[in-house]
Amino acid sequence: MSADDLCDSLRAAVSAGSERTSDFDLDPRPDAPEGRLRPAAVLIALFPDRRQPGLLLTRRSSALRHHPGQIAFPGGKLDEQDGSAEAASLREAEEEVGLSPDKVEILGSLSPHHTVTGFSITPVLAIVRDDFIPIPNYEEVAEVFFVPFAHVIDLERYSVQSRAWRGRRRHYYAVPWGPYYIWGATARILRVLAERVAQ
Repeated sequence: MSADDLCDSLRAAVSAGSERTSDFDLDPRPDAPEGRLRPAAVLIALFPDRRQPGLLLTRRSSALRHHPGQIAFPGGKLDEQDGSAEAASLREAEEEVGLSPDKVEILGSLSPHHTVTGFSITPVLAIVRDDFIPIPNYEEVAEVFFVPFAHVIDLERYSVQSRAWRGRRRHYYAVPWGPYYIWGATARILRVLAERVAQ
């Protein structure tokens, strides 16, 4: 698939729309935290011109309060000055990995994903055509890496796994790649993207 075809795939994913997803999709619960969720945004950044086109992901610092050590997109809570999910995702990407907003072409957003930890995350899709060398903010990010786009849009790569959490058996999607265990909200958002691309 050419770089232009990859970009077209993301544009089509945005235009196709998506239903809101949740960490409770595989384990419906009556006590899901509806109505008291904190707004957040993440940047799904496709780098189509790399030798192996891919999406940028991070491994969060083990010192962070929320989701320490987990694989995630650049992103975080919306601040008062952000004004939009797009603005928040760009601000967080610059703070976490040094990605300048002027290098980013925003395509649009997928519907929010609600997490067990009380966030409503808006995934913002974007393309980065310029050369970019990540500059991790090690207070927040332990590592920055690229996962092949072809890997995360292959629905056969996804599996449903489970673990005990707060006294319950919780099921979730996972899409491991190499040494990186991509699971939970990140894998669920990527699966939505894969489903939209496949349509």
